[in-house]
Amino acid sequence: MPELPEAETIVRGLRPAIIGRVVEQTRVPKPDILREPRGRFARKVRGRRIVGVDRRGKNVLLRLDDGSVVAVNLGMTGRLLPFDSAPRGADRPGHPAVHLLLEGGGVLVFDDTRRFGTVECLSAAEWSARSARMGPEPLDERYTAHALREGLSRSRAPVRSWLLDQRRIAGVGNIYANEALFLSGVHPRRRARDLTGAEATRVHRSIRRVLRAAIHAGGTTIRDYRDASGAEGRYARRLLVYARDGEACSRCGAVIERVVFGNRSAFFCPGCQPAKSRGASS
Repeated sequence: MPELPEAETIVRGLRPAIIGRVVEQTRVPKPDILREPRGRFARKVRGRRIVGVDRRGKNVLLRLDDGSVVAVNLGMTGRLLPFDSAPRGADRPGHPAVHLLLEGGGVLVFDDTRRFGTVECLSAAEWSARSARMGPEPLDERYTAHALREGLSRSRAPVRSWLLDQRRIAGVGNIYANEALFLSGVHPRRRARDLTGAEATRVHRSIRRVLRAAIHAGGTTIRDYRDASGAEGRYARRLLVYARDGEACSRCGAVIERVVFGNRSAFFCPGCQPAKSRGASS
């Protein structure tokens, strides 16, 4: 599933292609993608100018000139692809769900193979209320290690599960949670509230480090993810534990393991990420 770095990469690719363009028409061949009736969505966006493209958590936001927001959740396989003209032949997306036809002949296509993504147009007040239910942005300079430690201290959940909860921290998914915990030396099943202050500080630093590196690499393509130009992300080759179970740890040589909890796989090195804090007594 696309996470913060993938959404951020898509946002950066879309800005020069669609900011300032007017939405002339909409076409919705897969209306189950919309979280509102097709006609209502069309009335909200038709004739509106796109004045900004932003991100909140894993969501891509198209800001319109009346203050409303087209919020796109990419789901597992969603892609946002801008074209100068109607795509044809090999360039034509294979699973188009929503088209925004732009002034001058351009088109923005939301393509989604598995159709777990969503598209909706929200008023400024509606989006503000939605955003308020989400956790802080991990790359925001105001989100400190102390704030992370305070959040962790109130939960008995495994730390990996805590990091995946979008109400607690926005944008971190399974790939980058696993990678950050490895860099921090913290086992993914440790209870969140049991992390020491030093461990929480390492997790905070590692989350920011891995997210920034993944953004710089254009995201991670395991299977479906593509950026706004259709290119794969390059961070997969730098993954240290995610989906590397059975391989030797690049740091200590121990075999990377996989466990499943919370209906999600977690990957860790038993040598670098002990089940208990190194300072804990047995």
